[in-house]
Amino acid sequence: MLETLEGCRKVLNQNNGRETAELLSIVILDLRMKLKGIDNADLRALCDEMLRSAGSEPPPPSKQTQDQPRRPLLRVVK
Repeated sequence: MLETLEGCRKVLNQNNGRETAELLSIVILDLRMKLKGIDNADLRALCDEMLRSAGSEPPPPSKQTQDQPRRPLLRVVK
């Protein structure tokens, strides 16, 4: 199944379907996490550790980004 999804993502990228390919990447990540038994908290901890190791903290929000509504986080639902 993963191979098929990755093939679809490749075709989408080649045919200017970038946004759909990005959504499919989220689906692929979600499926891989389920197969490997990784939950959202584990993924968040990994991302936080990678940021700390790289020595880069997320920049504080600027006035411009504070005034703009935040884009909702995407989550794959069944």
